[in-house]
Amino acid sequence: MKAYRLLIVFLLLPLLTLTVRAAEGVKASLVTDAAVPLVAGKPFMATVVLNLQPGWHTYWQYSGDSGLPPKVEWKLPEGWSAGPLEFSVPEQYAEPGDMIIYGYEKQSLLRSVITPPKDLPNDETFELKARVSWLACKELCVPGSAEVSSRVLGPTGGPVDWTSATLPKGFWPESVAPPFEVTISGKGTNRMISFTGAMGASYELFPDPEPSDGTTVGHVISMVTPTDHGPVMLFTIPWNGSAPFKALLVERKGDSQLAWWIGGKTKKEIASPTTQGIAVGVLLAALLSGFLGGLILNLMPCVLPVISLKIFGFISQAGESPSRILRHGLAFAAGIFLWFLGLAVLVIVLKAGGSQVTWGAFQFQNPLFVIGLSVLVFLFALNLFGVFELTLPGSTANSLDRVTTHDGYAGSFFQGLFATLLATPCTAPFLGSALGFAFGQSPVVILTMFASVAFGMSLPYLLLSARPGWRRFIPKPGVWMERLKQLMGFPLLATNLWLLWVLQNQRGSNAVLMLLALFLGLGVCAWIYGAIAHGTQTRGRASILIVTLLFAVYAVYQISRMIVRESPISGIFTPVGIGQPIFNTNTIYWQPYTPESLKLLRSSGTPVLLDFTASWCLTCQFNERTAINVPAVRQLLREKGITAMKGDWTNSDPAITAALKSFGRVGVPLVVFYPAGKGSEPVVLPELLTESIVLSILGK
Repeated sequence: MKAYRLLIVFLLLPLLTLTVRAAEGVKASLVTDAAVPLVAGKPFMATVVLNLQPGWHTYWQYSGDSGLPPKVEWKLPEGWSAGPLEFSVPEQYAEPGDMIIYGYEKQSLLRSVITPPKDLPNDETFELKARVSWLACKELCVPGSAEVSSRVLGPTGGPVDWTSATLPKGFWPESVAPPFEVTISGKGTNRMISFTGAMGASYELFPDPEPSDGTTVGHVISMVTPTDHGPVMLFTIPWNGSAPFKALLVERKGDSQLAWWIGGKTKKEIASPTTQGIAVGVLLAALLSGFLGGLILNLMPCVLPVISLKIFGFISQAGESPSRILRHGLAFAAGIFLWFLGLAVLVIVLKAGGSQVTWGAFQFQNPLFVIGLSVLVFLFALNLFGVFELTLPGSTANSLDRVTTHDGYAGSFFQGLFATLLATPCTAPFLGSALGFAFGQSPVVILTMFASVAFGMSLPYLLLSARPGWRRFIPKPGVWMERLKQLMGFPLLATNLWLLWVLQNQRGSNAVLMLLALFLGLGVCAWIYGAIAHGTQTRGRASILIVTLLFAVYAVYQISRMIVRESPISGIFTPVGIGQPIFNTNTIYWQPYTPESLKLLRSSGTPVLLDFTASWCLTCQFNERTAINVPAVRQLLREKGITAMKGDWTNSDPAITAALKSFGRVGVPLVVFYPAGKGSEPVVLPELLTESIVLSILGK
């Protein structure tokens, strides 16, 4: 009789998986790989299977921007135990509103190790039960639950391994570490994961924060550098919280995949990252990007006025010895390095204090910085025009224009400092991604990256200073140089027009009027000093200098306070209803960026051209006037019904800062195109645009 019962149960085993209740879109069941019959005390695997109808999806253990993971409550016979729940390898999906979720389509598997007691009766059948609950989504999200069960036999019999017979390798995370070294660096608000993967493979990273301590995670940004040894991978993850970093790393190669857990409370995580904590290939690629970005900064419009002064300096030095010319070049490079390394130290200090650090914005979004820079540029222009000469201590011949052009190494140093001062609002090609990488790294890497940018910017001048052959292509010094020096003051006044426009967009027209009044007062002070002080006795000249200086300082202080009190100006946009773009053949009607308005447009499938810009970013203005707001692009926007949206970062805006960080950027310009259709992947355009690039992207 016992043998007869055993035979019937064994033959009916495939039918013993039961589904008690299922919700719309999902059918739940329970299977095991237990030996038939069981081996007393030997663990086996029990797997809950959620089969999903087309269009439905459920969620992984960390669901991403929305959703809830499934739950399993085991109901086992007395003396039995269930281990932790393990999820199969997920996929990444995009939902309307730029939301990224991690989950499953078609099928989701959840398993636990079940351990029976060591004293099982030989002639009994045991029923394993579990209550499964989930959230399944299609157009709408519907919670569901089911009671599932499966039966296993008592001791004696042979094994049936359901899992290995039906699932390919890689469906579950491996129980060992990856076969290559993975480095986890960073702390505070970012994590960096770097490694060199297998040739021909692609990689995805699924973060898994601990929900109990309030840790929040942003979207994963990846950077791939192909090499002869395999892809050098760098993943950047906004990670806000004290939970140890933990993530699932998935390798896909053809039709096969493998997955490994990384991070957690393991020795792999580096609490205090150092330069050695980053893959060498990733660091070298980032340093090269920084170097190229610094090199290209010399061609940015915001730097050109000072570059013209340096060229004038080269002309004035044409008759000097090669060694003296080289020292001038080194002094100019020292000014560049000092400013960039000073910025690096400031970034490190701000990061240590928990501030959100960005490139250019933390200076130019402050109206006091704009006022101070515009005053400096204005006085420098007056000096070149000959309105006044500021004599440096210790020498009666070292006037400011001579110091900056011919006699003094201090002038070359000041020019280098001044050039980088004007360069900070610019994001040249290669520079945005390099600084985005650097701002999430350790102090050593931040200093190294800024030094790389400084070296790129200073290299042309070092080469020109080191090679005396360039002198034969430059006219000899003469009286004409005085006129040329005065001419060089006009590009500086043009720079001040730009700074006035920036201030107007920050604090309005009243602020510009007050700054112009300040220029008038400072101009009078400079003329008094230049015209009167040099014609008086030493004591009288000192008195005039003191009175003039006190008046100038007081005027700068009072007017700066008045300007700062002015209310910040929001971006000026033509009022347009969300999702109802209005087109004109002569201009683009921009909608102001907010996360909510972008989410609404994306959920309706509307194509969107999103331009993150700022008044103080000349590269942004160049892009808009030469590549975006041009007739052909306006025509294409009208034909395809593309909504133009602008994120104006002239003043600080946390929403725009967060959006930039989600794309791995720390500054503007950033232009993103969202094609038509729900959940379409955004396309990031290059930093420096041409009309053909924009038309090509929008026309796809």
